[in-house]
Amino acid sequence: MLKFLLLSALIALGKNHLFYSKVFLSVTLSVHIVTSIGLILVNFFQVHNSFQIVPVMTVFWFPPVLAEQNVKPQYMEAFQDRVVGGSVAKPHAWPWQISLQYQFIFWYYHTCGGSLVRRGWVMTAAHCVTTPKVWRVVLGAQDITVNEPTQQVVGVTNTYIHPNWDPNNVTNGYDIALLRLSSDVTLNSYVQLASLPKPGQILPNNNPCYITGWGSTQTGGPLSDVLKQAYLPVRNYETCSRGDWWGSIVKKTMVCAGGASNSGCNGDSGGPLNCQVKGRYYVHGVTSFGSSLGCNTLRKPTVFTRVSAYIGWMEGVSTCRLLLANHRESLFARTNENCLSQNKCTFRTGGVGGTVFLVSVYQAEGLWCDSPSSPTTLIKV
Repeated sequence: MLKFLLLSALIALGKNHLFYSKVFLSVTLSVHIVTSIGLILVNFFQVHNSFQIVPVMTVFWFPPVLAEQNVKPQYMEAFQDRVVGGSVAKPHAWPWQISLQYQFIFWYYHTCGGSLVRRGWVMTAAHCVTTPKVWRVVLGAQDITVNEPTQQVVGVTNTYIHPNWDPNNVTNGYDIALLRLSSDVTLNSYVQLASLPKPGQILPNNNPCYITGWGSTQTGGPLSDVLKQAYLPVRNYETCSRGDWWGSIVKKTMVCAGGASNSGCNGDSGGPLNCQVKGRYYVHGVTSFGSSLGCNTLRKPTVFTRVSAYIGWMEGVSTCRLLLANHRESLFARTNENCLSQNKCTFRTGGVGGTVFLVSVYQAEGLWCDSPSSPTTLIKV
């Protein structure tokens, strides 16, 4: 005999949630065959970037095996439940973690996570910043509902989304974006830069990682005010792409973590997957999507954008991208200086006829060296 347990979850309009003047309601029903004790979960969640509040009803069952019919990926921002089953993080243990917040009337609301990759730059998920809004970044925060003395609050002047990202295709990949901050942050014991992996680096199966974010302590529970963490080991591509896991949905430019159905799961969209390599933590993933069946479903691990697959793109964005009209050529030069936090780039480059110039850049057609206007100077060396 089939037995069902109906759990109703109400929309939480707490300190970290927002009711909107424009509300569109829709219902998605995903029904799975039930062969043992079943569970009907009514899970209400908010989609911040599209100004929607969407109730989702999912019918699924637990042991022995999850039904595989109509399992759909969803961006993690769609889930009300974020780091479920995790624990409160030690204050400032993840000093590159940021809270991405948007303005509504006079207030700001947390919507996504991210990682500080340069003093003036943040890495997050592309789907977090699709809709133009007034953004700000909060760094050095443990409790995002109070003004802590360790916090730094900085505006966002520009967003740079990967050009191949498709907002209508969750599994297309390229779910990564860079945010230009209005000013450089101050690095200290509470705010630090994330360490990024080497280009193309692939982690082995079961590599230890932690997902971090501001989320609920249990399914359907209220969001946590304080930063949380949950242990999620890596699942390699060979495992994650199996037919009874994510199959062809997962790409080699992604990282899977979790999927054991017995521990924490969903972090904030755009937040980091912090993985330990040789005793040091590197941000190997940007939180992207998970299963429509819910948090850390068996064989449906959380899926992240693999950072090591996009180092080249980020370096390209970070290049002093010049258009030297007098030479009628574009130069894409990598500098030895930290152009990300300075208003001047100096580098050697080949000029016309093989002449080597020392170029000091003040006016760039670039993204990361967007300094005050001043003539570009060429000095023959």
